[in-house]
Amino acid sequence: MLSQKARYALRAMMVLAEAAPGTPTMTGELATRAVVPKKFLEQILLALKAAGLVFSTRGRSGGYALAAPTDKIDFAAIVRAIDGPLALAPCASRTAYRRCDDCLDVETCDIRRALIEVRDATATILEGRTLAEALQLRRRKIKAA
Repeated sequence: MLSQKARYALRAMMVLAEAAPGTPTMTGELATRAVVPKKFLEQILLALKAAGLVFSTRGRSGGYALAAPTDKIDFAAIVRAIDGPLALAPCASRTAYRRCDDCLDVETCDIRRALIEVRDATATILEGRTLAEALQLRRRKIKAA
């Protein structure tokens, strides 16, 4: 399940995606526009920065901005930066594989096979949705309304 922290991160990244490239957004403004508690957002931004998805600038006109173009940042990268691997169990993870403690046989485990399918489907969708595409979809919906 997607954590509240990851949902907040996705919302904050969408706000940053709306800004002019390289233009920092102050944390307070970002918190207001993304509707995220400021203290919680600060933790989220540190994780996103550590993952190389945003950068920060200090000073009076400082803040956070995307570290890459919107068409290069997908939802999967954001979720992974906050929640870790997309897999529901460590045995189904591509990035953090670990055999389950109570596993009888990793090669024949029906549960693992199902969880790998879920992980693959989730990864396909989240890796296929970039911030740029999400912004386009939002703009189309606003125009249609």
